[in-house]
Formats: sequence, C-alpha cells, structure tokens
Amino acid sequence: MSMNELQKQTNANIQAKANLIWEIATHLVGLFKPHEYGKVILPMTVLKRFDDALKETKDAVVEMAKKLDEQHVEGAARDGILRTVAKRDFYNTSNFDFAKLIADPDNIEDNFEEYLQGFSDNVKDIIENFDFDNTVKLMVKGGVLFVTIQEFNSAKADMSPDKITSADMGYIFEELIRKFSESYDEQAGAHFTSRDIIYLMTELLVAPEKTEIMENGCTKTAYDMAMGTSQMLGCLTERLKEISSKANLACFGQEFNPETYAIAKADMLIKGKNESGMKYGDTLSDDAFEGYEFDYIISNPPFGIDWKREKEAVEKEAKRGYEGRFGPGVPAISDGQMLFMLNGVKKLKEGSGRMAIIQNGSSLFTGDAGSGASEIRKYVIGEDLVEAIVQLPTDLFYNTGISTYIWILTKGKDMNRSGKVQLIDASKCYVKRRKNIGSKRVDLDDACIELILKAYEGFENETYEDNGLVVESKVYDKEFFGFTKVTVETAQVDEDGKPILKKGKKQPVKGATDTEIIPLSEDIVAYMEKNVLPYNPNAYIDSSKNKEGYEVPFTRLFYKFEAPASSDSIFEEIKALEAEETILMKELFGNA
Repeated sequence: MSMNELQKQTNANIQAKANLIWEIATHLVGLFKPHEYGKVILPMTVLKRFDDALKETKDAVVEMAKKLDEQHVEGAARDGILRTVAKRDFYNTSNFDFAKLIADPDNIEDNFEEYLQGFSDNVKDIIENFDFDNTVKLMVKGGVLFVTIQEFNSAKADMSPDKITSADMGYIFEELIRKFSESYDEQAGAHFTSRDIIYLMTELLVAPEKTEIMENGCTKTAYDMAMGTSQMLGCLTERLKEISSKANLACFGQEFNPETYAIAKADMLIKGKNESGMKYGDTLSDDAFEGYEFDYIISNPPFGIDWKREKEAVEKEAKRGYEGRFGPGVPAISDGQMLFMLNGVKKLKEGSGRMAIIQNGSSLFTGDAGSGASEIRKYVIGEDLVEAIVQLPTDLFYNTGISTYIWILTKGKDMNRSGKVQLIDASKCYVKRRKNIGSKRVDLDDACIELILKAYEGFENETYEDNGLVVESKVYDKEFFGFTKVTVETAQVDEDGKPILKKGKKQPVKGATDTEIIPLSEDIVAYMEKNVLPYNPNAYIDSSKNKEGYEVPFTRLFYKFEAPASSDSIFEEIKALEAEETILMKELFGNA
C-alpha cells in the first residue's frame, strides 16, 4: 500500500465508522460550537471503546475489586491484579457500563460520575486532561448527556475488539482527530501536522537503514518532544511496519497542551501501545526524559514562540554547560525553536541516532556571530551533526504559509557524508489542493516525496525533475557555512605615516571602526591584503574582538537570476494594453 493510499484512508469501513460516530455531534448543535464537538466526541469514543473492550471481563473485575478492597490491597499491587483480570492495560470497577447507564435516565449524571471514577488511573488521567468534567457539566446543563450516551451505545458506535481490531480502531480515532483538527480551520496546525509532511520526514529518517530493516526487521525507540496528538509517532510506526513486519518501535513523547496530551495517550491505549511513554509537561522547563537516548526523533516544535515562561529553568540548565541540553547557547527570547533542536540533539543515541525536526527560516541565519543562535548553528554544523536541510513548499501547513525546513541531524553519519551538509530546495515540489484547509493550499503526494528522497539519496549537486516537479540539491563542506567576523580599526599615524603605539599597541582612530565577514575557508591575512589594505593602508584587525559565526544562506545559494524584460518588450506590452483599453471603452460608452 502506497503512502498516498494510506494518507487518503482507503479503508472505506474505517471512514464510514468515523463519520457515523462524528454524526452524533448533531445532538450538540447550539450547545457547542463546531470546533468544540471534539471535546465531547473524542473522550466519549475513548470511553466507549474501553467499555466495549472490557465487557468480557467486567463482572470478574468488579468482583475482584470488592475482594481487594475487603483485603485492603492498594496501590500498584491492586492495579496489577485488576489489569491481569481485565486482560487489558486499563479497567473499570464501577457497577455501570453504557447499557446500564441508559437504563436509568433519571440518575444519569450521578451514575455517569460513578462510572468515570471506576476507571483505572491511566484512563482517569486522560479524562482529567480532556477537561471532561466541565464538558459533562455543560452537557447536563444543556440536557444532552443522556442522548449522547444513548447514541454511543447504539449499533453504529459498537467498537468491540471482535469487530474492530486495535489497528483499525487507531485509524478510526485518528480520522476523528483529523475531523476535530480541520474543524479548527486555521487553528488546526497548533496541534496537528498533516500526514504528507510526516511521511516525508519518516522517509528521510529511515532511508539509510531501509534495506537492513527490510531484511532483518528492527527494534527501535522513537521520541517526539512536542508530540501534539502523537500522529508523527503513529506514522513512523506505521511506516516501519510497512517495511518489515518484524519491525518494533517503542514510542515516547511529551506534550504541554493537556487536551492534545490526552488525545495522544488515549490513541496509544486504544492501539494497545506504550501509553506510559506519553508524558505531560513543558519539554523545555520540565524534561520528562532526562538521560534518555533514542534511535529516532521526529518533531514539529512551535516556532516563532517566545520562551519567557521557561526562561528561568532554561538559563539555569544552560549554566550546566554540555552536561545539560543547552550547552552551546540559547537563542533570542522571542523564538525558542532552536532550544527544541538542542533538546533533540542531547537525546540522540550515540553513533546511530537520527532526528527530523521542522524549523522556520530564522534558525538558518538569525543572530550575529557570537550570539546564541549562531553558536547553536556552530555546534550542530561544526560537530558534523547536520546531514541535510530540506526547504519545503510554502502553504503546506494548516496554520502558516511561510517557508519551513526539515533539518536532518544524526550522530551516525555515513562516511561519504562526513564533513558535508546537503541542502535540498523542494519549494517547487508540490500538488495543489482542491480545497484549502486554513493556510494549507498544497500537498506532498507520493511523486513529490519520491523525488525529494531521490535527491537526498543522490547526495550530489543536481536538479531533479518529474512531470513539472522540481527539486534541487547542493552539497557543501560544513566549513562553508562558517565565518569570522573581524573588527577592523584604522591606526592613528604620526607625521611620518608610522602607527602611533601605546604599550606596543596601535591606537585606533575614533569613529573609524568597521567589520568584515571572512569565510573560514579564507586566510584572514590574505583576505585583508586583497580586500581591505589596498583601500585603507592603515587598517588593522583587533583580533581580541574576533567572533566565529555560522549561517546557512539558503535563499541566496539557490537564487536564480532572471533578467528583467527589455524596454522594447515593456513598450509593446503597454501599447497592447492601451489598445485593449480603447476597445473596452468603446464597448462601454460607444462613441460618446
């Protein structure tokens, strides 16, 4: 099955089930706004799936819970026993299920509360982070709690494991998440990255190991530091399983938005995956995975967002140097995306770890030599961690139309890539959408992804074309992006034209200070002799102020000069426009 087929959710039964479940939202009209339907539909879907999955062992769990309470068995021991009896990683010890709830409509509110309180702590955590208590109160106030539970107990919302596998249930839930996200329109991108982008990132991540995984399978770990609804981890898992049925991926992630964290954790529980690897909290100020190393890191952290909230914690950790995550430096307070990059670098497995992370253009060039941003670039490029940077088309994301880039960083570069950085311009590689979603006006289809991957694997200076799609690749030595910013002074001279010295040092002319940007590949003395001294023989460098910087002038490196139209062609165009205007005026006003 191709990536594009997966993206379109080709299983009609899965789409139909998701659509039927979403239709329950018709009972919420007026009480909730369209983009709020998910606040009801998503948690209720989770609860109903769990309710159906627990039916077989429900009575045994309730009975065992009573025995354990009588014996005063608590904590992890009680939890472990009940999970064993339930044959699941979750359970419910209340006397209620969906069928019993709708059998007593007069007491629906109290009974539903008791039902919710009967769940295991991992499900209670999901409910709490969905802020479901407040949603339920609003449903009670609007008189729709009973009818919603009734609808979820109908045949169309039957989610029994003998009818819907965990994998298919994961797809259904993901389809519901997509509907919820798209109902936000331009706000969707705040917590949802479309699958086409994720598929490209996964292909770039696994490319060097794809053949080996195909032949031998693999056991890997993956981490998303800003996981949103965990779709990146889900897509990466899915892709590895496509490559080899013997591929196993343990997923870990952290998310600061409580609602999307709840969705991510619920998604993992529904799929029977590692829900305990989903952590709530602020990655920058409250790292839930300190000391961990991962095979793969895939992430789309927020960009253009300040880190004022995390400032104290980040600066404290930065003082620990390279023992912490922020040893190279910290970027401007107005944009924290490079802090996420450093967090990922710290967590890459030594010798093999690979990361695909999305950044906007500011990570390429903002910050003067010596600034935090420049020092971060100096570290990741200078230490040979950057394998490739891919410019994506504009209008690809739900919530922004600006230029975005995928950085591929690794602690396991192939020998042929050692000391090199590959830049790939895929800004002209896209297909237009029939219907826009917020700012998303274009997609990456299979052909786009395959062409970008071809350029990446080709690893040479080359332009690749296919049916109007264009991708250009350029490869540079890592030192190409480094430079020394030198301070140039003009020496005071005496009557004989000799420099005036004080304590053996030249004295500068006040107000005559200048700077020069000298590439690392050029000798500073030779540069001065060629470019400065012929025009200012008294110039000298104050080497104590030298600063080494790094930037990636992506746009300039791929710039194509287009000669302006000739004056003759412009004149002919003006004449044609005037003639057209004359005809239009006659049609409008006749001979008046």
